[in-house]
Amino acid sequence: MTSTDIIEKNALHVLPALPYAENALDPVISANTLSFHYGKHHKGYVDTLNKLVAGTELAGLSLEQLINETAGQADKVAIFNNAAQTWNHTFYWRSLRPKGGGEPPAEVMDLIKTAFGNLDACKKELATAATTQFGSGWAWLVLEGDKLKVVKTANAETPLTKGAKPLLTIDVWEHAYYLDFQNRRADYVNAVLDKLINWDFAADNLGEIRSGQAPKGKS
Repeated sequence: MTSTDIIEKNALHVLPALPYAENALDPVISANTLSFHYGKHHKGYVDTLNKLVAGTELAGLSLEQLINETAGQADKVAIFNNAAQTWNHTFYWRSLRPKGGGEPPAEVMDLIKTAFGNLDACKKELATAATTQFGSGWAWLVLEGDKLKVVKTANAETPLTKGAKPLLTIDVWEHAYYLDFQNRRADYVNAVLDKLINWDFAADNLGEIRSGQAPKGKS
């Protein structure tokens, strides 16, 4: 990961630059949606997190450290939510790319065949997780041990707190798709899987996990 991995003591978390232009995901995700989602929602999580940790013993911790330090603590729910949502969104942007979809690299495809039988079955399971997540949340392709698995999380929850290693995610909060798809979440999810999903990012994360590094959802 090239951006700030471990934040210096008392330094601010920063909003990472998008890995593509705001109109690059058209027509599946419009520039209008991306502008609000990234420029308002994602930025809002970063700004709120900085306010919450300023001057506390948590100032200077990385996002991963903040997530793990505050998970399940009733008095630190706001910090957890904003740290996790900052991480989740950074990871989501990289899970997408213009002209995505297609077939994964061989190392990912081998794991997909072992876990699901074929790529279509993997995509179907991701789509099912994304469309059946009640309310806001996320669908994830993760590595547990040496096997791929699809999981879903509600609100700001993340597989990081369960020991799983994320490879890809799909955001199913309404602000991710409502301007473009209204209530048709399934259409959004299927379009992402067919046209935008970034299997190269999954392969990069798999390689980093195997080399002992963390997945790339950092500020």
